[in-house]
Amino acid sequence: MTNASDDALKALIRDVPDFPKPGILFKDITPMLSNPDAFATVLDRISAHFSGPRAFDVVVGIESRGFIFGAALAARTATSFVPVRKPGKLPAAKDRVEYSLEYGTDALEMHKNSLHSGNRVLVVDDVIATGGTVCAAIDLVKLQGGQVVGAAFAIELGFLGGRKRIPEGVEVFSVLAY
Repeated sequence: MTNASDDALKALIRDVPDFPKPGILFKDITPMLSNPDAFATVLDRISAHFSGPRAFDVVVGIESRGFIFGAALAARTATSFVPVRKPGKLPAAKDRVEYSLEYGTDALEMHKNSLHSGNRVLVVDDVIATGGTVCAAIDLVKLQGGQVVGAAFAIELGFLGGRKRIPEGVEVFSVLAY
């Protein structure tokens, strides 16, 4: 098991001011991904946290950086991986959930029948900020009969309150918090 400290991981998160728009301080994870020990540490911490009675049999990764962590975690834990995509990216029949943004709406989609009733699902993304995206992904899982056992993130921007929006009964785990 790898063992990078929180400080070592945070040193690999690059702050990019005014991206994607003025006033936003973007937390860029790409330097962390390029460090094998750091990337493995994030995966180790998530898989250890959700082992045993909190175990899952499907990882749902949210486009796009959630795919990186989610697919790697699914391979590491010998579980299924299901992508949740932005509209217009999936070729077959799909379920769709719309959600509110600060200015307008957006949507997420998942292929129909990606999950089966009773699947224990871990939803994974790189960052939780306001929580709208992860809540939409949770709604998609529930729509298909899955049971969301947890939501895992590499980074939590706690000052934006996203954790509070996640439904009761869904365990939230973040490797790093700001």
